[in-house]
Amino acid sequence: MTLNASIPTLEGDAQFGAYIARPQGTAKAAIIVIQEIFGVNPGIRQKCDKLAAEGYVALAPDLFWRLQPEVSLDPDVESEFKAALDLMGKFNQDAGIRDIQAAIDYLRGSEGTAKVGCVGYCLGGRLAYMTAARTNIDASVGYYGVGIDGLLDEKEAIANPLLLHIPTNDGFVPRETQAAMHAGLDDHPRVTLFDYDGLDHGFATEHGKRRHEEAATLADNRTAAFFAEALV
Repeated sequence: MTLNASIPTLEGDAQFGAYIARPQGTAKAAIIVIQEIFGVNPGIRQKCDKLAAEGYVALAPDLFWRLQPEVSLDPDVESEFKAALDLMGKFNQDAGIRDIQAAIDYLRGSEGTAKVGCVGYCLGGRLAYMTAARTNIDASVGYYGVGIDGLLDEKEAIANPLLLHIPTNDGFVPRETQAAMHAGLDDHPRVTLFDYDGLDHGFATEHGKRRHEEAATLADNRTAAFFAEALV
């Protein structure tokens, strides 16, 4: 796997890898791409490359580095899907948020980008919500974030814009969870939720069987418009 950046932890006692893609010319801002449970795999790196083509510095931190550095798994391979679920079960999400804050600091310092956003998928969608509530990120986007209903007590800490994409037939996010998210967040002045009727988890992945081209394009266009407004 190609990790081409190294980020110091907040404590300064270690470093962890990341994939970074830079635009030609001056960057508009920076965006952290938060991995699924499959690590910084080709799809996540492609997300970074696309954002760089749109004028952003894009960085995907290796959040599983404490468990197994440089994880890169294919969700369409059963054994690798199972390995990803095992890693997710062992992953310390609080430590992951600290690593995301370290990535924010790195981008503002080493890359000189004053505005930093994040976009996450699956586990990363949940972490994007947590990042909005627990860090000084400027804007956050979550795709099919899991278990956000259990984090609604943190919503008052969300000070900057947050966009959530919710497929209504998500096998990992039951309808009851979706209803709780709407009930808890629809009236939040900083939060926007979009539903995608009949779609399942992973519809915006870059590679593999889960991708739904039309819905992925719609969601990504909404994300692009959101960042264009929030990261100025």
